[in-house]
Amino acid sequence: MPISNYKLSPLSDNEFNALPESEKLLVADKLLSTLFFSYPLTQLQEKIDSGKFVSSLQNNLKEKTTDIAWLESEILDENKFYRASGKEESSDILARFFVAKDLDRYFFDNWVAYILTQTIMFSPAYELDSSHEPNIASVYNRLVTLLEDDTSMAFITYIHMSSEDNWRRFRSPEDNGREMLEIFTFDGDDADVPIAATALQNWKLDRDNDTLVVGLNENTKPLSLFGTTIYNGDDFYRELAKSKGFTYGAVKRLVQFFFTDDTTAQVESITNTIVSSNPKTWQGILKQIVFSKEYLLHTSRAKSAEETFYSLAKKIDFKARKYVIYYFNYALDAMHQASMKYKLGKLERVPLDTLSFANYSKYIREEVLLRHSDPDYVDDYSDWRRQGWSDSFTSMDNFEVVDGDSIATLHNYIEYIFKATIARDVSKDELNMFDTLMLETKDGVTNVAYLYNILDDRVDDNGQRYGDRFKVYITLIVLDYINRLEDVYLYKKVN
Repeated sequence: MPISNYKLSPLSDNEFNALPESEKLLVADKLLSTLFFSYPLTQLQEKIDSGKFVSSLQNNLKEKTTDIAWLESEILDENKFYRASGKEESSDILARFFVAKDLDRYFFDNWVAYILTQTIMFSPAYELDSSHEPNIASVYNRLVTLLEDDTSMAFITYIHMSSEDNWRRFRSPEDNGREMLEIFTFDGDDADVPIAATALQNWKLDRDNDTLVVGLNENTKPLSLFGTTIYNGDDFYRELAKSKGFTYGAVKRLVQFFFTDDTTAQVESITNTIVSSNPKTWQGILKQIVFSKEYLLHTSRAKSAEETFYSLAKKIDFKARKYVIYYFNYALDAMHQASMKYKLGKLERVPLDTLSFANYSKYIREEVLLRHSDPDYVDDYSDWRRQGWSDSFTSMDNFEVVDGDSIATLHNYIEYIFKATIARDVSKDELNMFDTLMLETKDGVTNVAYLYNILDDRVDDNGQRYGDRFKVYITLIVLDYINRLEDVYLYKKVN
């Protein structure tokens, strides 16, 4: 769908460029992290300063630049990513977003497929006894393949509804018919359920092998549904996907997924606006949402763990040891944000009860922010010392070094860490707090305390600058504080 056809008004380059500098960074970070991506601050600032940040990103999502063969072989390299039995399929999908270098068409199609499989519409639901880990790959990979071919959302949904994967979730004609009506068209009329069940009377899931069987006892009597006549299961699924209610239902499910804190009236208004653009593809709906002024400027919501983890990883040049994605997969379960697990999808996209959020914050703090990658182990994927932010994140090239002024340099470095990770300036009160710890006054003269002097050029016995070693201490302290801020876990409105 051309951007000119969007009915949910997109944020233009001119409108983005007119924002104050601090808000440009905030909006850019919100857009990128929503897509499970980001850039190091210096690179992001260049893109913002180009004056074409929004349009360039939109164009990138139309072109395939990823070396797919390399990407897929990297994911399957068991020296770099641990693939435990029972978690291979979901871990491979999670690893793909971590490894991918380009935010392009291939990345976007994978992101669309991932979003769809988190919802009630396409969840593989491997928590069920009748579903299995391979169902994840079956549903997800089919989505990616069809999305790459620009297949309509109606046909993609028809294929999914009539698949064995879907029947492993809703296993009887009555159950399957009712759920398809409610999920995709919000049809809660009980009178329509017997009609759907009759059309599907010869469909069943063989519980011995969890296999879909379509028998020969097909209904032959005409049935009235969706304003037309249907007879069998194929008719039911086809006409459902062609119905007016389907577009409305599909759009509303995704609007509810992204505008979690909006009122019912706001969700309804956004839904109707997108429906009026007559979208034909899942990409057309999701692009309208994430590039809209409504989402980027006027919406606040909690970030999912994927949005936080993947964006931080790109910002801090995070080096992963082979178990990182495997443990992230299990951590999502502890956060009650498990990927593609639930029968009805993530009804709460980001559970914020005490236990769920404690596990969320604990993972980001202990496994991401407070880990420094030892450059001596960068080639050893099995060693825990490889894991963490790399020295490229803390390079002196990333912030202004003021010769002879250790206090100004320290302040510039703290400011850089804030902007690089949470896309905002450090406040005056926060800077005073760090000064209380990192500065000392002797004989009326205030200087940076010994352990925090970035400009210390002395070299230790291992050839490392004292200043670089101190920079690690500073980074850990600042990131430990930042982890306590809502900015890490919350998308904010632009005032």
